[in-house]
Amino acid sequence: MHPTLRNGILLSIILISFLMHFKHFSKDLMSVHVWRQTQTQSTIINFYEEDMNIFNPRRNLRGNGDGIFRMEFPLMQWLVAGGYKIGGNHIEITRGFMFLMGLFSVCGIYFLSLQLFQKEELALIGAWTFNFSPCFYYYTINPLPDNMALCCTIWGMGLFFSWYKNERTSHLILSGILLSIGALCKLPFIIYFIIPVVYFGRKVFQKEITTSLFQRVISTFIWAIFPLSWYAWVIPQWKGNPVVEGMLNNQVSVSTLLDYAQHHLLITLPEQLLNYAAIPFFITGFYYLFKRKAYQDHRFLLIVACCGVVLFYFLFELNAIAKVHDYYLFPFYPLLFLLVAYGGYHLLLSKRRFIRYASLSLLMIIPLTCYLRMDGRWNPNKPGFNKDLWTYKTELRTAVPKDALVVVGNDVSQFIFFYYIDKKGWGFNNDDLTANQLKNMIQTGAQYLYTDSKTITNQPAIQQQLKELIIERGSIQVYSLKE
Repeated sequence: MHPTLRNGILLSIILISFLMHFKHFSKDLMSVHVWRQTQTQSTIINFYEEDMNIFNPRRNLRGNGDGIFRMEFPLMQWLVAGGYKIGGNHIEITRGFMFLMGLFSVCGIYFLSLQLFQKEELALIGAWTFNFSPCFYYYTINPLPDNMALCCTIWGMGLFFSWYKNERTSHLILSGILLSIGALCKLPFIIYFIIPVVYFGRKVFQKEITTSLFQRVISTFIWAIFPLSWYAWVIPQWKGNPVVEGMLNNQVSVSTLLDYAQHHLLITLPEQLLNYAAIPFFITGFYYLFKRKAYQDHRFLLIVACCGVVLFYFLFELNAIAKVHDYYLFPFYPLLFLLVAYGGYHLLLSKRRFIRYASLSLLMIIPLTCYLRMDGRWNPNKPGFNKDLWTYKTELRTAVPKDALVVVGNDVSQFIFFYYIDKKGWGFNNDDLTANQLKNMIQTGAQYLYTDSKTITNQPAIQQQLKELIIERGSIQVYSLKE
């Protein structure tokens, strides 16, 4: 392929994606999984405002404590906070950082596909279709650590297969580093270490044990010390986390699990992960794997092993994924779009003119089908939480001093309400706040009550601890509390 055409297609991916996202860059957080987005964004802001120690990510639900809350290693959040140190607290900085991370992921798919198949046209199909995966399109500008984990993992895979081809030690070392960073940013991505594990394991099985092999193993896996050490430290602090326990503590019936699996197979996969227009490429990819006898390639075993481990991860976490946690499925992306690229490439080479034109037409409409499926998620009229938080955000934030400790509810997420009022303190949900609990909160520093629950404020015992109504905006009331 002529370099001008290749670069033109890559630039068109960037431009189209930017134009599709442009009107959303200045919007505050909303829509599907806004609770996870506000959790991540609050960590970013707390790094920026309080403490840039990367080992001390903080949340707003903290009572009168320090709020340190360690989950995944917060490298992404810390880097965005660094941008805030330069440009100030602006959501556009977060969204811009995530958008650039998404573009790096798209380039990573191009690089990975090129290393595996040595076909520029195929690699471009992979990059194009991946960029317009509806879920990827949605999360590309939303603050989730999964975005950075995915990006690093894709490039880690690509560099490993580049090393497989040219045996440049620097590529192997970079692969190990990036796979480790991916696992640090999000634990499930550690499963991609299965690729070098199987490769080196086969060498040992074939008794090809040499000093050089040992050095390569060390070069790849020494970096895994970092994610293993981090999670060995923080996981014991997680209480009742369904992601860690998975199916080992399953409370869901078999029929419900089967319903979850069917939902992901028939809805999530074709509609949200792939894009309806990419389904023919995905299905055709399986056909050409066998027709072209791809299984005879020594690298095929590495990809199959990776597929097996990713499927195991899906089944192990199915009860936690349920039907709603589509971002838990990020580890599927590299494998899905390698297959899409493979199928699309061979369809475009078909001897039948109709198939070639139909395939080209599908590639052309993929941005449109992506846009139609996902663009409505950035709808301020349906933000995915109490709309009054969005509408009256500025007034609610300035109603009381920024450093005042508050009691907040109802908020099942424990993050959204705190984020939108930009305060810290105690939270409750389902009207579960007793007069004694509120009294204890006041004694330990609570000064104000933010609530959208008239059930709470109408209780005589609660009313006795309310000093005065500061403001009322929509369904949300702000009271000062008696000392």
